[in-house]
Amino acid sequence: MQRETVVILDYGSQYTQLIARRVREQHVYAEILPWDVAAVEILARRPRGIILSGGPNSVYDAGAPGLPDYVLRMQVPLLGICYGMQVLAHALGGKVVPGLEREYGPAEVEILEVDALFAGLAAHQAVWMSHGDRVETLPPGFRVLARSAGNIVAAMGDATERVYGVQFHPEVQHTPNGATMLRHFLYDVCGCSGTWTPGAFIDEVVERIRAQVGDGQVVCGLSGGVDSAVTAALVHKAVGEQLTCIFVDTGLLRRDEAAQVKATFQEALHMHLVMVDAADRFLDALAGVADPEQKRRIIGEQFIRVFEAEARRLNDARFLAQGTIYPDVIESAGSAHAQRIKSHHNVGGLPEDMHLTLVEPLRDLFKDEVRQVGLALGLPEKLIWRHPFPGPGLAVRILGEVTRERVATLQAADAIFLEELWSAGLYRQTAQAFAVLLPVRSVGVMGDGRTYANVIALRAVTTDDFMTAAWTPLPYELLGRVSNRIVNEVPGVNRVVYDISSKPPATIEWE
Repeated sequence: MQRETVVILDYGSQYTQLIARRVREQHVYAEILPWDVAAVEILARRPRGIILSGGPNSVYDAGAPGLPDYVLRMQVPLLGICYGMQVLAHALGGKVVPGLEREYGPAEVEILEVDALFAGLAAHQAVWMSHGDRVETLPPGFRVLARSAGNIVAAMGDATERVYGVQFHPEVQHTPNGATMLRHFLYDVCGCSGTWTPGAFIDEVVERIRAQVGDGQVVCGLSGGVDSAVTAALVHKAVGEQLTCIFVDTGLLRRDEAAQVKATFQEALHMHLVMVDAADRFLDALAGVADPEQKRRIIGEQFIRVFEAEARRLNDARFLAQGTIYPDVIESAGSAHAQRIKSHHNVGGLPEDMHLTLVEPLRDLFKDEVRQVGLALGLPEKLIWRHPFPGPGLAVRILGEVTRERVATLQAADAIFLEELWSAGLYRQTAQAFAVLLPVRSVGVMGDGRTYANVIALRAVTTDDFMTAAWTPLPYELLGRVSNRIVNEVPGVNRVVYDISSKPPATIEWE
């Protein structure tokens, strides 16, 4: 069955992924494509509507992104947001000019015409603005639907052609009724019916996996986290005994992780599970390596080599199922205009001569959607709400060289932090929390003697989609208790610090 899809053309806005999430929250599948994608790519998706994202350019800049001619010829509903509205106005014969005053941040707009977007809303709306240029003259057939306090066109529309533009950002929380405006566009303008649900996704993906795999054997790399767990459950639902889950003990896991994975997948979920102890192999390969990208490449290749070796023992399995999710793809430069932030071991870190064909059922999903699918599949809640753990494991939480001694130090500190979060009832209130071993030592005093020992950084963030994240203001008493325990219980550590950086500008992981 064809997905009910809305395409988002990306003009470089920091909020593009957020637009996709807001659309999906309305049970309509949204897919992000570059603004200059070939027409055949959009036509293949048969979109019910197209949203043009914001962006940093001016429509009059040399080489500024424009509106492809085929978009207008498709005669589907259009919604331009911020720069997207200016692109629409410029392409359709309106006039865009530099603003005398820029509008950034919270603003109020007055609704002049209760058209489809604003049905049922009050005449004055709080919104979030972020623009310099403005639409001075509307294209033929358009009407001003809203103005800002500075008398700038805040929304325009041509109801006959089903084309709309808003100068503000309805996708951010600072526009309180933005979700309602987007819902009006999706349902009242585009005619969507809301078929994007976990159940529908499961049915679609199970069918797709069966078509891809046929009667072939599949191996699935389990990390113990939610992404690989949901991947395994989906593949198992699709092909049953054709799936063998492989858990590789890299020596870079959290404390007692291998035993927990065995208990969950082999004993509780009754999946065919192979446990591979490859700690020496991974740690030897990482010896002397400090560069984070090189660590990821090494670990990615070692993972694949282990899987290939196991696959040859399993009736020559030809497929590898992975828990790649949408943020992994985006951060590993999944679109033509994206800058690579870091290679993910299961996206940018795979060797070119890999002999297994990838099966990636979660590649289109954000983290919160993965959890919804997992719950619909009947996976245990404690597993579903487990904090994410990076594929390269503690190697990217140990800054600098990875050694057995440093791994043991971090495992002990991390276990204390998570244990105290659970005890305080704060684990579920944080989206991700972990300890980091820094590549520095500091002077301290323990007993009557001088120490020169390691520094542990604690990191806890709050986020819905992992594309952006805010640091979590944990209680001082909790932080003090964790610090005291780490310094007293973990040999070689005499200082603990807390990371208060948000994403952006920082990433969630330190490497």
